[in-house]
Order: sequence, then C-alpha cells, then structure tokens
Amino acid sequence: MLKAIHSQEDLEASRQKASLVVEKLREMKLTKAADQVEQTAEETLRYLKFPREHWRSIKTNNPLERIMREIRRRTRVVGAFPDGESALMLAAARLRHISGTKWGSRRYLDMDRLRDHDKDSMEAIA
Repeated sequence: MLKAIHSQEDLEASRQKASLVVEKLREMKLTKAADQVEQTAEETLRYLKFPREHWRSIKTNNPLERIMREIRRRTRVVGAFPDGESALMLAAARLRHISGTKWGSRRYLDMDRLRDHDKDSMEAIA
C-alpha cells in the first residue's frame, strides 16, 4: 500500500492515495499503522515538490547503499580486524579511492534544473 502512494503521477494523486490507504488500514483495524501513515505521509512526499527529473534520485539512496555494500564486501574478505582502527582505515581508504576516481566526481543531481525550478516557483508566487 505504501508503494502505491509513492508511485502516483503527482503530489495531489499521492495525497489522495494516502487518504485511501489510511481508510483501508482503519477498516482492517490497524489504527496505529493508519495514524502513522496519516501523520507522516506528507513528509515522505516532499520530493514531489522538486523537478520531476530529480524525483528518482531524491527518493532513493542508491549511491550510499552502493558505497556501504562495497565497504562491507571488503571487510568480509579481511574477516577479523586486530582493532577498530584498522577497520576504519580500510573504510577510509575505500572512500578516498571513490572520491579520487571518475565515479566519485559524477554529479548525482543537476542543480541547474533546480535553479530553473526555483525561478519558476518564485515567478508563480509573484
């Protein structure tokens, strides 16, 4: 049900779907879940106020998950570390490598689109 809220085309459709989900949860006598969805739905839909091109990047944390998976893979190879400092050094070395390569310099969000969106929003308000 939660995925259905976030798979809608726009903010208003997502809000309508959230209210339907809350009603459905109350019918199923899941009042705590319904209250939680009702209280936090608007917060989870904030990404819809940004340009559509940014939605996918904002609502996921894939790059961070990818880095964590890579560090986890490398620590498993080592097995047991003699102390916490050596584990920290391995993770820091991997992060330094990522930041120094092309992968670390890729732009995740195109801020020019965001600036254009801000200008359009300010003009609409005025």
